[in-house]
Amino acid sequence: MDWKSRKIEAILEQALVEDKATSDVTTAITVDPRLRASATIIAKQDCVVSGLGCIPRFLDIYARLDKKAAGRFEVISHPEMFDGVNARRGQALAVIRHNARVILSCERVILNLMQRMSGIATLTRRYVDAIQGTNAKILDTRKTIPGLRILDKYAVRCGGGENHRLDLSDGILIKNNHISLGGGIEQVLARAHQLRREGQVIDIEVRTFDELQAALDNGAESLLLDNFTPAEIRKAVNVIREHNPDIPTEASGGIVLENIRKYALAGVDYISVGALTHSAPAVDLSMKITAEIY
Repeated sequence: MDWKSRKIEAILEQALVEDKATSDVTTAITVDPRLRASATIIAKQDCVVSGLGCIPRFLDIYARLDKKAAGRFEVISHPEMFDGVNARRGQALAVIRHNARVILSCERVILNLMQRMSGIATLTRRYVDAIQGTNAKILDTRKTIPGLRILDKYAVRCGGGENHRLDLSDGILIKNNHISLGGGIEQVLARAHQLRREGQVIDIEVRTFDELQAALDNGAESLLLDNFTPAEIRKAVNVIREHNPDIPTEASGGIVLENIRKYALAGVDYISVGALTHSAPAVDLSMKITAEIY
C-alpha cells in the first residue's frame, strides 16, 4: 500500500476535515499547547492488524492543515508488528510520540480507520482459514464503503484474501441485469468478444445449468456460479472442466463461514464473499495517552 499516494492522502485529509480536527475546541481549552505525550494503540481483542500506515500520514496531513501544530513526532511499533499479523488481546500495536493536542485531535480518525480495516482483515482471515487445504481462494467484491474501497480491499489482502475488480473499468463481468437488458447470453457474449480491449477476459454470471451451457457454447472465458448449492457447484465444475479445463470458476451467493468449506471442496477456484467488506465488525482498539515527563 502506498500510503503517500494522492488518492490515499485525499481520503485521510477528508476524514480530518470531516471531524474538524484542527478546530478541536475541547482540547484547545484543556491541554497545554506545549505538552508532549505518548499514545499507545492497544488491541482489546484478538485480531489481524491492518492500517498501521495511516498513523504517520494522519499526523503529516494534520501538520499541513494546521501549520502552528507542526512539530517532530515518531510512530514506533515492534519489529514483528505490521499489517497482516495476528495481534493478541492487550497487545500494543504502535506508540505515537507527539504534541499532546495533535494526538488527541487525531485520536478518533486513527482509531476509526484502523478498527474498520482490522475488522475486515480479521474476518477475511477467518474465511481463509476455513478453506485451508483446498485449492480455492477467497475474493472480495465491490460491496465497499463509498470512498474507502482502496483501503477496504487492502485490508482484505492483509487478511489473506485476494481482490476482485477494483472498479467497473477493471474487467468484463457480465451479470444477470446485463444479460436481461442486452438480449440474452448469446447476444451479450457476442458483443463482448467483438468490443473488448486486448487482454480482457470475459467473465459471466450464470444461475442455472441452462445458462451455464449457453455461456460455454458462446465463448465464456470465466464463469461465476451464482447461488448454486455445493452439490450443484461440483456438477457445474465437472461440466466446465470437460468443456475446457482452463476456464476459471467462481462461486458466490449465500456463502457464509458455516458452509464455505463445502463450496471449496466442491472444486471451485474462487469464492467471492461480499460480507468481507459490507458486514465486517470493527475490531475493538483503544488509545492510551500519557504526558511525557522530562
